[in-house]
Amino acid sequence: MKNFSPEWNQCYKDDGQMIRWPWSDIISYVMRHARPQGSETRVLEIGIGSGANISFFASFGVQLYGIDGSEHIISYLHEKHPEYRETIVQGDFTEAIPFEGQFDLIIDRASLTHNPTPAIRKGLSLVFDKLKPGGTYVGVDWFSTNHSEYQNGIPTDDPYTRRGYEEGTYAGLGMVHFSDKNHLLSLFENFKVLVVDQKIYERAVPDNGYVNAVWNIVARKPA
Repeated sequence: MKNFSPEWNQCYKDDGQMIRWPWSDIISYVMRHARPQGSETRVLEIGIGSGANISFFASFGVQLYGIDGSEHIISYLHEKHPEYRETIVQGDFTEAIPFEGQFDLIIDRASLTHNPTPAIRKGLSLVFDKLKPGGTYVGVDWFSTNHSEYQNGIPTDDPYTRRGYEEGTYAGLGMVHFSDKNHLLSLFENFKVLVVDQKIYERAVPDNGYVNAVWNIVARKPA
């Protein structure tokens, strides 16, 4: 897998990033902008990770699909959710999305943003192709250049991408991509962008200047 960071497979083996509950921003943005309509709705999560959002979508009875680069986490999901053994697969979603047909909704919680810009552009092109006309993409926690960690890590040839974090939020997670508003919008130039929200949290205690800044975005494929 060309763009998958092997650090993620080790992270899951070490029981890191094993989120058990649905992400609140996924719930709120999906319910506001792309509420599932039952068994006819096809939903794909790219970077499905530990499957935190499975229970949320299962409650609507949707046709749920997922893809992740980590062999370890896919094996874990197949054991925990055998009913999705055929629809949750291992793969690099910046290279191919190996499912037939198109989707009403594609969600992404901080997955594409762990790639360099060229891979993100290719991944979004695949997402665009896999959305039905009028289908919706919901992405949460795209890292902002206002994040404190944008000043850390090891620079790459891509000015928006860092790597080699040894401590802090992104330690051991491979590539980390940060966006300003103009860059983010340029990545979604083929979509109709409905919402772009930036969430900025400044840590007050301890008062160490730490800022957590992320983008949430809702975009639609023109009908």
